[in-house]
Parts: sequence; structure tokens; C-alpha cells
Amino acid sequence: MANRLINEQSPYLLQHAHNPVDWHPWGAEAFERARSENKPVLVSIGYAACHWCHVMERESFENDQVATYMNEHFVNIKVDREEHPDVDHLYMDAVQAISGSGGWPLNVFVTHDRVPFYGGTYYPPRPAFNRPSWLQLLQRMTEVWTEKPEEVTAQGEQMIQYLKQASGAGFAAKGEDWDMDTCRKIADALLQQADTEWGGFGRAPKFPGTMAISYLLEHYHYTKYEPALLHATLSLDRMIEGGIYDQLGGGFARYSTDEKWLAPHFEKMLYDNALLVSTLCDAYYVTKHRRYREVIEETIAFVERELRDASGGYYSALDADSEGEEGKFYTWTWEEWRQVMSDDELLKTHFGIAEEGNWEHTNILHVATDIPTLAKETNYFRNEIEKRISEAKQKLFDTREQKVRPATDDKCLLSWNALMNTALSKAGVALNQPIYIQRAEAHMQWMLDVFNQGPALLHTWKQGVSRIPAKLDDYAYLIQALLQLSSATGNEGWMVKANRLMDDVTRDFAYETGNFFYYSSSAQTDIPVRKVDLYDGALPSANAVMAHNMLQLGMYMERSELLEQAYYMLQHMSSVTMRYAYSFAFWGQLLQRYTQGLKFVVCAGTEADKSLALLQEHYMPHVSLLTSKKEISEIAIVKSKFFSGQNRIFVCTPQECLPPITDVERVLDIISL
Repeated sequence: MANRLINEQSPYLLQHAHNPVDWHPWGAEAFERARSENKPVLVSIGYAACHWCHVMERESFENDQVATYMNEHFVNIKVDREEHPDVDHLYMDAVQAISGSGGWPLNVFVTHDRVPFYGGTYYPPRPAFNRPSWLQLLQRMTEVWTEKPEEVTAQGEQMIQYLKQASGAGFAAKGEDWDMDTCRKIADALLQQADTEWGGFGRAPKFPGTMAISYLLEHYHYTKYEPALLHATLSLDRMIEGGIYDQLGGGFARYSTDEKWLAPHFEKMLYDNALLVSTLCDAYYVTKHRRYREVIEETIAFVERELRDASGGYYSALDADSEGEEGKFYTWTWEEWRQVMSDDELLKTHFGIAEEGNWEHTNILHVATDIPTLAKETNYFRNEIEKRISEAKQKLFDTREQKVRPATDDKCLLSWNALMNTALSKAGVALNQPIYIQRAEAHMQWMLDVFNQGPALLHTWKQGVSRIPAKLDDYAYLIQALLQLSSATGNEGWMVKANRLMDDVTRDFAYETGNFFYYSSSAQTDIPVRKVDLYDGALPSANAVMAHNMLQLGMYMERSELLEQAYYMLQHMSSVTMRYAYSFAFWGQLLQRYTQGLKFVVCAGTEADKSLALLQEHYMPHVSLLTSKKEISEIAIVKSKFFSGQNRIFVCTPQECLPPITDVERVLDIISL
């Protein structure tokens, strides 16, 4: 028999719709029931592509004995963290404070007022890993709730105080001034965490770290500091060669469980691939390496092929599991390999195939031996090897397509779609591929159509239905995408839309006593503490992206209040960025660009797009480009710059606009000063 989740949109919730647990979706009904029955609430949070979420469901939530106990003693809520990231952020902070670590599934025990008093992550069906069984924990929480209510109250009050204080931490005082020496210190701080053999930062598990890599690429661009470039390219190269990158179908998995990038957690997320495309565009600009271009194209092709909805949006993720096994779709047994590739020693050497397997008795395809090395060690020319590998990839891909596919999380999130839109328009410019920009324009119109269903944006869409109020990152990433698209296309209408959305953000998300922004809107009342998102996680800080947006809109729309607020935010984040460079790498990028000297370039005239195209050939992270081919414009900085259609280029800073210039080379000289 189905439970209450059967009417939900989320694939993750629908996966649990036939559990014997009497699950509720997130909402007032569950908490009202808990209050009337005087029961504690269990909030269990996960997402559709989460391997350990599936494991705990099979072990515990599908167990009739466990479900009976949960239904008798708790009101149980199942939450998709991607639908309700604000709920996830709040309770993740609480669990990290309690246990020192976090992850998914996230299981939190809360009061009728939604206040957390205990929580953890995965719990086994029997005591193991120095953890009680899930049933033992449930029994302990029942005992605490019924016999020690004063402890529950005290713990909840302490937790609320902690969460409120933690939300405001990091920007309480004005930070230090910064200069290019500061930027070098940030680069060196990142390099101190670097794995100099395998790339990336820290030890396993390893995440892509795209914001940190982009920071290092920009730092090299400005300073020619060789260690920054070497580690950025080492990290990207090792990922591209590893199992974290799908050698057959393109696209990246979420993270690697080992230091060598061999064994990924096989789920593929839209946001990871969007961010990696953007970072690879930076790398291609700096190095012009052909392989970066190829991987950008392959990754976009994967997203278009496997994550695109017929209506024009992009799905959230592909599952890690198929046929009940993690990675089964992507891995090859020795027998499967031999059936397709026979005894081809060259291909076996290239992809690192072994009879005993290279991961859990199966094989993850990776670049174990690269093409130049194969050319040296065999009698084949390089172009022959490339042809054989290309043909083998196609044959293996076609064979793999006959397997049972991982499930698709087919909800579309505004924030992640906006990141993909930025990636498309950035790739279109970096690779000089107009088709990507055309796709970005069509996709942007789709987003504005489906997520804008009333006075405020909505967060999620599926099969024609949009729901759940948008969060700060939805607005921040969408405004960023609009600004990037306006720059890429020369269509100032996208910037006008971005400016209007900025007004919505300042009205609904502003922090009361400072110039930062809450993650959730002032209209939202279903969480006890509104969080301020400052650090980078898997995604860039929404506040940092808002500072980036305000610098651009403040300049182009001549809104001094936005420039002042952005500078305030940078000042108050400078110290923490210096101390914790990896966790605040996007802030670091903004500090570095500001130090280099922000430039705002307006190409005006009837053939202004020609000047824009010449400028777009160059890597200029600290420069924002705008094109105007109209005599009358809604963009404040463009007014009085048309000059009867003559082509002119204006270079502006937050302090002044220089006289008009006609020579692109002269503009490039000024920009590089």
C-alpha cells in the first residue's frame, strides 16, 4: 500500500512511496499531527542519486518491524534535499554541530516547532561502525522524548542559539584590506592543500573543487605564477584521465572515493557538470589545450543527450545504482570486456583493464596509459592509436547502451539549470561555438517561462508543474546567467531582466543588520532559523555570486548602492577568505578581480558585435563586456554612447569612463594595465 508520498513530484520521495513507513512530505500537516499526538518528528533527508540513501531504505525503511516502530512512536517526514535545500542546510548544520560530520541520508529528530535536538547520517540495521542500529537509536530517542523532556527542550534551545550565531558568523567585523600579495597568499594557501601527485585538494574522498581551480587559473593569468597553473591543469588532467570522467559517454561523476580519481561515486549531477564546463573554459582560454575543448564538448553532449527534457530544461541527476548495484552501468567485467574488445592488448593497456578487475572485481575505464606513451611503446603511429581508441569507445558505448540504465532524477531545479545556462554561454564564447549560445538563449527563455509563475520565482519544475518558493541561489545563479548571456550575445534585454530580479532579491532576502542576504525569503515561515550562505560547498556561495552580480549591475545600471554593498561584502569576507581559501574560493576570485582592477567595456555602434567578437577571443575574468547597437537603451551606462551608429568602445571603471576608442588593441592594452 502506498503512503502519502505517492502524490509527490520528487523521484526521491516517490522511491519511498511504497515503504511501510507512514511518510509525510515536508509541510505543516506533519507537525500539526506531531503536536496533537505529542510525538517527536523524524526528518529524513536525501536525494534520488544517493547510494547510501538507497542502502538505508532497503535495510531499514522497507523493514516491517522497523517501520511499525517508527509509525507508532514518531511522525515521519521524508525530504528531498534538492527540493528543500533550506531545510537541508539548517538540519545539516545541526547534525554537524552534534556529531562533527554530516552527509546523506541525514536523519534528524526535531520538536513540533521544527527545532532539532539530535541527529546523524546513515545507521546500519545492526550495531556496526561504532554506531547503534537504527532501531536502537529510535528506541533511545523515544526514551529521551518521554522520560527526559527537559533535556529535549534544553538541547533544542541551545541548538537554536548556535544556529543563529553560526548564521551570522564570518561577517561580523570589517576584514583586512587586500592587494595582489593577498591574492598570492590565497593561492599559496590553496596549494598547501594540493595533492601534487594526483591533483585536487586534500585526501580521499575527492571532489572537483572547481572554484579553487578557477581561482588558480585566474591567478596565473594575472601574475604568471607557475605553481598555480601547474596544479590547476594537473587537477583537471587527472580528473579527465580518471574514472570520475565517463570515458565513453562524457560527463563527470560527483566525486571520487579514492585519491587517484579512479573510483567515483557514480551519480552524475547537473551542477557538477555545469561548473566543470565553466572551469574547463577557463583552462582552455589560458592553455588552448585541445583536450580541454574536447571534454567541454563531450560533457555538453552528455548533458544534452541524457539530462535534457523535451520541453527545454535540464534534469537534476542520474543515479549511482542500476539493477541494485552501484556503478553497474559504467563498469565492465572481464567477460563483458572480452566479448566486445576480444584480446586487444593496446586498448586493454590504455583503459587499464585487468582480468581480476581494478575495482570490486570489475573494471572502471580510465586512461591508464596515455596516447603519447602508447606511441612510444608500440609500433603504432599516434593517429592510428587515436583512431583505434575512438572506434573502441563508440563500440563500447553502443554496447553499454543495451544495459539497464540508472534512474534519472527528472525534476528541473532553477539554480542548477541557471548554472548550466552560464556554462553553455561561456562555452559558446570560449570555443567560438554559436550553437551553444543559441541553446543558452532558448534555455533561458524556458527558465523565465516555467519558473516565473507569480510574484516570485519558483524553485522546481516537473512535467509542467512549478512549485516551492525559490531560494537565494536560484536568484543569484539566474542573475549571473542573465548577465553572462547578455555579454555573450550583445542582447541587453537579458541585463534588464537581471536588474529587475536584483530588486526582488534586495526586497525579499536582505539580512536585517548587514549587507548580506538570507538563503530563504522573508515570506517563508516554515524553518525556525534563516541561514546566511557564505562559504562554497559543492556550489559557489550564493552571497558571493550576489556580490559578483551587484558589481556588474551596479556599474552598468549606474546603481551606486549596489557597488557600495558589494564592496562592503568583499571587505567583510576578506579575512575569512585568506584563512580558509578553499571554502571561500569564489570570494577569492572576486577579491582578485577587484584587485586587478574591474573593467566594464561597452561596445557601441551598428557593428558593435564585431568589436565584441574580437574582445571575446581573450581571457579577461576581471572584465565585463556589453554591446549596444541601439540609439535608445535601458542600460544607464550606454546612454549617450551611440554616436550616430559609429563604432566606439568605452572602457569604464567604478570611478570613471575613459574617452571612446576605436582600436581593439588599444582597449586590450588598457584592460591589461
